[in-house]
Amino acid sequence: MSSQQPPPGSFDFDSWKPNPKPKLILPLRFNLHHLPNMSLLPFAFAGGGFILIGAHESLDATLFSTPKSQSQSSSSFFFISLSIFSSSFILNSLISLFDATNSNDAVGTSLQLQLLPIPLIFLLFSLLSLLNTHLGLPSPLLSLLATYAFVSEFLSFYLQRKDAGGVENRYYDLLLVPIAACVLCTCIEWSQSPSRNVAKLGRGIALVLQGTWLVQIGISLFADSAVAEGCSLHRASRGNYSLRCKGHPEYHRARAIATLQFNCHLALMVVVVVAFYALVCGRNGGNGGGRVDSATYRPLGGELRTMENSAANFTLDDDFDDDKDDVIKEGGGDNVASEKAIVVEHGLNGHGSHHP
Repeated sequence: MSSQQPPPGSFDFDSWKPNPKPKLILPLRFNLHHLPNMSLLPFAFAGGGFILIGAHESLDATLFSTPKSQSQSSSSFFFISLSIFSSSFILNSLISLFDATNSNDAVGTSLQLQLLPIPLIFLLFSLLSLLNTHLGLPSPLLSLLATYAFVSEFLSFYLQRKDAGGVENRYYDLLLVPIAACVLCTCIEWSQSPSRNVAKLGRGIALVLQGTWLVQIGISLFADSAVAEGCSLHRASRGNYSLRCKGHPEYHRARAIATLQFNCHLALMVVVVVAFYALVCGRNGGNGGGRVDSATYRPLGGELRTMENSAANFTLDDDFDDDKDDVIKEGGGDNVASEKAIVVEHGLNGHGSHHP
């Protein structure tokens, strides 16, 4: 028996079913954990911050004269920026710590607990330096705190060996070079030596090198087009990753590429320092950036006029007359001596005196 069709123009409520809810189809689905470029952003931000801090240190170490009030306001702005920069590192470490906890990654958790105290020390240093006008702390104490922070950073990267076969260890080993330079320069500044400006300039250059190398680490590890051939990135959590290679030839080639990249960064620093030094010398009249002490400057106009007057009154006749007088005096002295010799000779022979 065939089903009865509804007449035209009528609606069958019994056979009607509502359409399912339409789905919103997105062309792209974003996942922060699966985007390699998102892992590059923290390295780029950290590198840019170190470059700006190092540039400020280098400019502050040069002998540009600024008013005292302007210098204090610049220092306050610098320490406020340093506090914000250190706080961003703390936030990044906390995010990586929570991600490692959610991923049950014990190595990543311990790694972030090891790195977290370093930005806390730098944050304490920036806050104490900012409030030092009210606290009155001695400058060597703040320099000692900065030295402790740099030493902690050096030891954390030196002892970090979560994967012995990872190529990233080579990048972190080369990062120890600018960190060691910062430790050395800060110790020189702490010792209150006369070369404090030179030490501050060296620390600024080392910070700039550290920033550029951090950017290079992010590109070499997380950019697909920059990863060494035959190597791939393995990630256990957000802060626990390793760049592993297929065999020993690929491993040694990746390490050699890292060394070559660091040498290029060193060459870039040399070019920048030479160009900056030439700019400072040109601005300060070619005296190497030194200040000219106006108190020791004496005009030479009076001395030049005295020399011109003496040169105008001098003639060759005067010189000839002086020589002639000297010759006459010498000649007269010779005649007197010869006369005395003749008198003595006559006296000895008995002809020079008459007896009565």
